[in-house]
Amino acid sequence: MPRTESAAPSLLPDQVAEEARRGRAAASNPANRYEALATEAVDDGWEREEEAPLRTQVMIDQTRSILARNQSPDVPFDRSINPYRGCEHGCIYCFARPTHAQLGYSPGLDFETKLMVKPRAAELLEATLRKPSYKVQPIAMGTNTDPYQPVEREWRVMRQILEMLWDYRHPISITTKGSLILRDLDLLEKFAGEGLVNVTISLTTFDNKLSRAMEPRAASPAKRIQMIKALAERGIPVSANLAPVIPAMTDHEIEQIVQAAADAGAASAGMILLRLPLEVSPLFRDWLVREFPDRAVRVMGRVRETQGGKDYDSAWGKRLAGEGAHANLIQRRFRLALEKNGLTRRRLSDLKTHLFRRPVRSGDQLALDL
Repeated sequence: MPRTESAAPSLLPDQVAEEARRGRAAASNPANRYEALATEAVDDGWEREEEAPLRTQVMIDQTRSILARNQSPDVPFDRSINPYRGCEHGCIYCFARPTHAQLGYSPGLDFETKLMVKPRAAELLEATLRKPSYKVQPIAMGTNTDPYQPVEREWRVMRQILEMLWDYRHPISITTKGSLILRDLDLLEKFAGEGLVNVTISLTTFDNKLSRAMEPRAASPAKRIQMIKALAERGIPVSANLAPVIPAMTDHEIEQIVQAAADAGAASAGMILLRLPLEVSPLFRDWLVREFPDRAVRVMGRVRETQGGKDYDSAWGKRLAGEGAHANLIQRRFRLALEKNGLTRRRLSDLKTHLFRRPVRSGDQLALDL
């Protein structure tokens, strides 16, 4: 069967047939930056066999540590946990895609279909928390890949982490666009009662067609608003994060999204401009040409306008907010939307750290009162 042709020419080689990649945002597996050689499909005149649908593969991650440290001055946390590598949500804009290259996979379709699970995450984390040298600060989860992506339903790694952290009364911050977080309302309510949690729901657009195209396996826009409402009704502090805001594509929705989040019960909100590091840039540009060819030139022109003339500027202080007149206008509109709806900017500093404790475990040596 001949390969299905796209409506617009692709910028990347070796496209997977549309039928085979249905429900995925990327269309190919471009070589990652660590590979010296790259392969490319060539039409030799013979008909190609029909490609089987891409299935999600789950592999065991043999990592020996689970707590990642961060020293970036523009990121409001110094430690994080990612229960999974890769993300089935498949957001085409995901800045975490390049991390899959470190595993020898492509940041393209491999990132969405070849997932690594860390079944020993709770055990490894507990070993770290029990060290006398451990100093408590909020642990951020969902900062790289989503802890509530579909594979969590079966593996329950995030649930195990939460249960263990509750025993330690450890402060946590969770960012997600996965509706599976509603499964854990019982635990999150306990954290909230002690001032130990803040949940952030990522919002991008209320355009269902656009959402399905660029984040195909994430919760729908309406469902994410419902998630904010459900969390707020249980007394769980919840924020919205407009991430990413895409110039000339989603920036016109800023005021609408902030108001909807506030109406649903969010007390604060944040905003991050589109980031296209490393392999994300060609993947995003290819997606634009395939899905929205009439907007591709204009969108990338606006993106470069906010990034100093490049697809992405990684400089601290610029990479999250952008620069230039258009970026400043977006930031100003966001600030005004917060003020109008009575929201503050989200932050972790309000989470309590003094409640941390190390529960007695089997085999612990107890202190004797003589």
